[in-house]
Amino acid sequence: MKIFSSRRGKATKITPVTKSSLKIWTKTQPVQFTNWIKSIGFDGKAGVTCLLPSKHGLLEHVLIGISEPLNIWDMGGLARNLPSGTYAFEGLDDSTEATIAALGWAFGAYRFDKYKKMAPQKTTLRWPAACDREYVERTIEATFLVRDLINTPAEDMGPSELEKISRILVKKYQAKLKVTRGNQLLAQKYPAIHAIGRASDDAPRLLDLTWGKTTHPKVTLVGKGVCFDTGGLDIKTASGMKLMKKDMGGAAHVLGIASMLMSAKVPVRLRVLIPTVENNISGNAIRPLDVVNTRNGKTIEIGHTDAEGRVILADALSEAAREKPCLIVDFATLTGAARVALGGELPALFTNDDDLAETILNAGKITQDPLWRMPLWSDYRRQIKGKTADLTNSAETGLAGAITAALFLQEFVEPIACWAHIDLMAWNATSRPGRPEGGEAMGIRAVYQAILEWTGQ
Repeated sequence: MKIFSSRRGKATKITPVTKSSLKIWTKTQPVQFTNWIKSIGFDGKAGVTCLLPSKHGLLEHVLIGISEPLNIWDMGGLARNLPSGTYAFEGLDDSTEATIAALGWAFGAYRFDKYKKMAPQKTTLRWPAACDREYVERTIEATFLVRDLINTPAEDMGPSELEKISRILVKKYQAKLKVTRGNQLLAQKYPAIHAIGRASDDAPRLLDLTWGKTTHPKVTLVGKGVCFDTGGLDIKTASGMKLMKKDMGGAAHVLGIASMLMSAKVPVRLRVLIPTVENNISGNAIRPLDVVNTRNGKTIEIGHTDAEGRVILADALSEAAREKPCLIVDFATLTGAARVALGGELPALFTNDDDLAETILNAGKITQDPLWRMPLWSDYRRQIKGKTADLTNSAETGLAGAITAALFLQEFVEPIACWAHIDLMAWNATSRPGRPEGGEAMGIRAVYQAILEWTGQ
């Protein structure tokens, strides 16, 4: 799919206008433009386009209403909705605005066509001269990777396939990958990952990707890789199970961020840990009130087999903390409670470090990739205490579910570790400009930027 063009030659101009700048722009334009704008009632509303015809009735110019300041999604509908042809933005001389516009165009060009034949892309955008082209390219690649992985059905995106995708990235960026699979998990002391994934024919595994020089700042990303979640023996309803191909969204996100860091050759020592399983049902599936051992020695009472993501993350976070990196960030489609609190479009951020919270939240504002901080309220820790084990994976009250899940994860991170946990939907429930229904990358631009700042890049 060709999104951008580097060729010179004829291209239809797209002029971004605000409601206030539209009046100024029209004063210098031909009468057929001003008459047409008045006749259709175009007023520069953000995201709305106005196609301007020539005297001969052909498309000559495009106006796109934008926000003040420019919002990345203002451009989200252009690539799909404009007539066939090559286009070029006019008047975007500022690097930040040109980069935002290029990203918005590209995000709107995405489609998932692996299983359904679609008409070829009919529009291309000439690269804006002022944009950060390398940043745009790596961001698009990462975002499309995340979307594709989440959109792929579980039949074609189990633990084995997630391993194959990781190997492709490893080969591309000359990284290393260690895979601990099946009963090897028990031998290598990852009992929690094994316990959750043992009921599937596709063996559970821990994917351990490393890249960069050991002398550089250590950054570790951890992603929940539940490739399908039936709920286990505490089985989900049909409606609750329908979208569970997206339960590996955390894994998709950390692979996306890893691709951005490696592509940009950021001087960090990167480690990516992905515990990947299917939470399936069979004769050896984990049962309610079973007790599971973990890598750091704490025991978990299984209060509910559908709270499995935090159990596999326990082992991965314990291993992440062992190395004492300067930063640990985990991504997980972990709780419905976070969605109730913040909706499906705003990821919840939990962290044990106020400076890190500020860095990530500010990065979200800069990159227009927002997150919202929620509290690690320590008084609620009593809700995750187990009766026959150190911890329970399912607080009985049913209240503050996103917070208790984050507190559970914190039990497996060293107190001195600088850690952030991101609980996200990873899915667009409906289509909007630039954000088609389906898998979505949420927070990857923000965390990429935050990593640069946190490690002094």
